[in-house]
Amino acid sequence: MTHKKAPRNRTLSCSDKELSSLSNSIFQVSAQSKLERVENQLICGSIFDVSKLLPNNFVDLLILDPPYNITKSFNGFNFIKRKNIDYASWFDSVIVKIVPLLKRNATIYICSEWRTSNLIYPILEKHFIVQNRITWERDKGRGAKRNWKNNSEDIWFCTNSNEYYFDVESVKQKRKVLAPYKENGKPKDWQQESKEKYRLTYPSNLWTDLTVPFWSMSENTDHPTQKPEKLIAKLVLASSQRGDFVFDPFVGSGTSVVVANKLNRRWCGVDINMEYLCWAKKRLISAKSNSNIQGYNDGVFWDRNATNQKYQKTKSNSQQTSLLA
Repeated sequence: MTHKKAPRNRTLSCSDKELSSLSNSIFQVSAQSKLERVENQLICGSIFDVSKLLPNNFVDLLILDPPYNITKSFNGFNFIKRKNIDYASWFDSVIVKIVPLLKRNATIYICSEWRTSNLIYPILEKHFIVQNRITWERDKGRGAKRNWKNNSEDIWFCTNSNEYYFDVESVKQKRKVLAPYKENGKPKDWQQESKEKYRLTYPSNLWTDLTVPFWSMSENTDHPTQKPEKLIAKLVLASSQRGDFVFDPFVGSGTSVVVANKLNRRWCGVDINMEYLCWAKKRLISAKSNSNIQGYNDGVFWDRNATNQKYQKTKSNSQQTSLLA
């Protein structure tokens, strides 16, 4: 008997009928595979096999969110924690497959956590130019009685050369002003909006304004390591232009390609799990009628839970037109 969701639970899933229908639009790699289209394509297979089918030098922006070196189940596909040297060797083998796909001026973002970051940094430095490390606060995490609660993750910002695109104006954050100074009686670098005072600030490498997807958010799925659309939107807007190509070789439930699609970028996503890719496809279809990204409005990123965010109301799954029509 299927468990009935609570009324406010908007977690996306697929029925057996949807899985059967949606999987038909997803390219599945086999020994005889010949990939004719890369743009806006979801591909089911391992990056080690898929990379052989992809053209060289097509990626403007790489978003890489591989399994961290921890034991975790991904919908029946288990990644087992390895010895440090073995994980580093595996990660290096992934990067070797991806490097030929990148344009010379490509930007690379790699998700990680503190233990795994130590393992992959030397490999990133070997293949790319490491520009910075972003640390972002997760608003979920288990407490610990004998340690500090682990509540952050890393994103390494790398480039393929010193010639790369970066648009800081597109990722400024709108924050409430705590000390609204004036100069000659006029606001200094802030503006009044309704009853609040706001300032556009330059983004740092410490991000505390994100909400990890949860059950009442329409972007949420049951993927165990799903990233927020708002987080990926910052990467896409800062490091790509409209029409650029975004590639994600561990696309999971599709956050990166959904965001790329909403922001008018071309994209391609690869994953070994067909059900995850069906979730991604369903999210892409839903995005046609709702291109909203929670926390990103009027061309700026807002503080978490800012009082006057104008979020568009998204339709629940029951209100949407059938995805199988």
